Amino acid sequence: MDQKENKNEIKKFLIKLAAITFAIIIIINVTYNLILADKMENLNAILSLNKKENIEQIKNKIRVEIKKGLQKDKILEDEDKKLLIDLYNKLKNEFKTFESN
Repeated sequence: MDQKENKNEIKKFLIKLAAITFAIIIIINVTYNLILADKMENLNAILSLNKKENIEQIKNKIRVEIKKGLQKDKILEDEDKKLLIDLYNKLKNEFKTFESN
């Protein structure tokens, strides 16, 4: 009877081990698909910029975003406007000093 109980315990252990292993594999797969797959897709898109059709897709996306931005009443927030004006003034001053040299 002792051997029979031993076999049942080993059988239960193997079933639990298989279930836990299967659950871990599913968790890793779901994690990969949710987190890493999108990032890998973006990375592949960046690395394939030398292909003509990819360059055309990016140009088209930029055009669409510019058109969307032009349809808005207010493109920039006040803080962004101030930053751009400050950058413009700084560049303007640097170009003045560059021209005088």
